[in-house]
Amino acid sequence: MIVQKEINVKKEKKWYTERKNKLEDRKDMKTEILNKVDHTLLAQTATWEEIKEICDDAIAYQTASVCIPPSYVKQAKEYVKDKMKICTVIGFPNGYMTTKAKAFETKDALENGADEIDMVINIGMLKDKKYEEITNEIKKIKEICENHILKVIIETCLLTRQEKIKMCEIVTEAGADYIKTSTGFSEAGATFEDVELFAKYVGKNVKIKAAGGIADFDDAEKFIALGASRLGTSRLVKIIKNEGK
Repeated sequence: MIVQKEINVKKEKKWYTERKNKLEDRKDMKTEILNKVDHTLLAQTATWEEIKEICDDAIAYQTASVCIPPSYVKQAKEYVKDKMKICTVIGFPNGYMTTKAKAFETKDALENGADEIDMVINIGMLKDKKYEEITNEIKKIKEICENHILKVIIETCLLTRQEKIKMCEIVTEAGADYIKTSTGFSEAGATFEDVELFAKYVGKNVKIKAAGGIADFDDAEKFIALGASRLGTSRLVKIIKNEGK
């Protein structure tokens, strides 16, 4: 498993190196990075006008998706139609809801038009070593998601190295599509070290999302080089917009 994942990471690094050497214009590199971004607005104060703006920006800059609060999913899907994927969050940001509550949230989000789901694990259960319960919860949510992408947020800043490795194993076993570093609402966001750790220990069918604290395109490039396939941030689009002013 680790050998296969290292091969996948080498492919990501090869992509990074080849593109960096090949592209004549750095703007093209930024465009490719934006294609891997979940353009995110999850602030408690988010208004519909702000949600519309990030949807417009996501379409204009062709990000992978917009990641927004569940209450705006239906309205946003009607607004963007098939021009942009809608991602939303489940059990967010603390993760300590019951599995039944998370299952209801997931069903509701999908019925409202969500294309991708980012769920938060129950961190207390991980601390208590209730590995089977965590695995079963992720399996349950993935079962509901069916072919929709499921990303599992483990909030790395609250975990030990061994707990992060264990979550790589659990997310792999449970059949989720991505392991994700952070909510962006805790003590810290993604780190290069955590993405590198994920790349070493997660299964070959699980991708990596780095989220929280991605400051600029240099950060984004390094996260991708280390193995991230998706980036959760709003800053990169803002940087591009400011460059165009």
